[in-house]
Amino acid sequence: MKRYTMIGCALVTAALVLTQVPAVLADAAAGKVVYDGVGACASCHGATGKGDGAAAAALNPKPRDFSAGDFALDTDGDGQPGSDTDLFNVIKNGAAKYGGAATMPGRADISDADIKAMVAYIRSLKN
Repeated sequence: MKRYTMIGCALVTAALVLTQVPAVLADAAAGKVVYDGVGACASCHGATGKGDGAAAAALNPKPRDFSAGDFALDTDGDGQPGSDTDLFNVIKNGAAKYGGAATMPGRADISDADIKAMVAYIRSLKN
């Protein structure tokens, strides 16, 4: 009986993992559309998130390089800078609200669902 229980648990776990992967990929794909389009993120952060967009040369400080996966702001005070909540808050409200660069504007005009998708896309850019 124990063997069947363990196999059953393994199958359920595998099914849960496999059903979550496509959702994350779909969110990242949707996030890329927003990032490249209405979000206009690529103009500063670049098409691949390296902080090398067309406007980057004129900015001080330079835009964050998402491929490094290194984030500085802890917007929710949990002691962990760069959480999904932190990225969401910076995109929604702008970095200056949390002590970051004023050159990173808030995008309250973008829906919460689209911002969450952009966070998934930004996470996918880490090398």
